[in-house]
Amino acid sequence: MSEQQAHAAQEHHIVSPRVYVVIFLALLLGTTLTVVASYIEMGIFNPIIAIAIACAKAILVVLFFMHVKYSTKLTKLTVGAGIFTFITLISMTLADYISRAWGRW
Repeated sequence: MSEQQAHAAQEHHIVSPRVYVVIFLALLLGTTLTVVASYIEMGIFNPIIAIAIACAKAILVVLFFMHVKYSTKLTKLTVGAGIFTFITLISMTLADYISRAWGRW
C-alpha cells in the first residue's frame, strides 16, 4: 500500500455511535467517581485519586473525541511530545516548590 493510499484509508475512519455512547458513559462514571471520592476522607491521597481520575478522563477525550486513536503516527507523536513537555514543566515546578526552605524567610 502506498503512502497516499494509507493516508486516504486513515482519513475516512468512521467511528460507530456505540463507541461514543460507551465513552460518554465512561466519562459520566469518572465524574461520579470524582464526586464520590471527594466525600471520602483519604488524607493525602484525595488529590492523587482526583488527578488520576481526571487523567483517565482526559485520555479518553483525547483518544476518542479528538480522534487521536485513529490518527497518523505524526499526530500521536505530537500529542506525546505535548504530554512530555507538560510533565517536564510540572516536574520542574514541583522540584522548585519542594526544595524551598520553608519557614526560613
